[in-house]
Amino acid sequence: MLAGELYNPAGNAELAADEAAAKAWMARYNATMNATNAERHALLTEQFARVGKDAVIRPPFFIDYGYNISVGDGVFMNFNCVILDIMPVTIGDRTQIGPAVQILAADHPRDAATRRTMLEFGRPVSIGSDVWIGGGAIILPGVTIGNGALIGAGAVVTRDVPERATVVGNPARPVPARG
Repeated sequence: MLAGELYNPAGNAELAADEAAAKAWMARYNATMNATNAERHALLTEQFARVGKDAVIRPPFFIDYGYNISVGDGVFMNFNCVILDIMPVTIGDRTQIGPAVQILAADHPRDAATRRTMLEFGRPVSIGSDVWIGGGAIILPGVTIGNGALIGAGAVVTRDVPERATVVGNPARPVPARG
């Protein structure tokens, strides 16, 4: 899975145990609506690969495993975000993510015959520092978003986004710079 190769998650005892642990963690985390940011931060450090100082993720929040997620200092994620982290998902310092954003590292074969075998694969997602991602945006597997980029609300990001670029739409396309 972590090598980006095809794998079948069904029937894999190690992944099943990891998934069960993540579900139990999500139940605990998502029950913290009245908790302090410090209490939530402590829970994040239990499950994530890295949690930067002052990172805030508002519940409800959903993950595949959590141990492939790294968030930098001052990251903010609003309500109802999803990170499918079968591969590394990295979010840089001071990045702000709107509600209901989906960050998807999980992917599936394009041909139906291979999909019928229940095989899947993943590609890492990397989001730079000082990025703003509007509510409802979807970041697809293998995408890299450069520092200072702006992703419009509802955008479906299918390709890499350069530093300081603004992209909007489905599929997300660059907005021309204004003179």
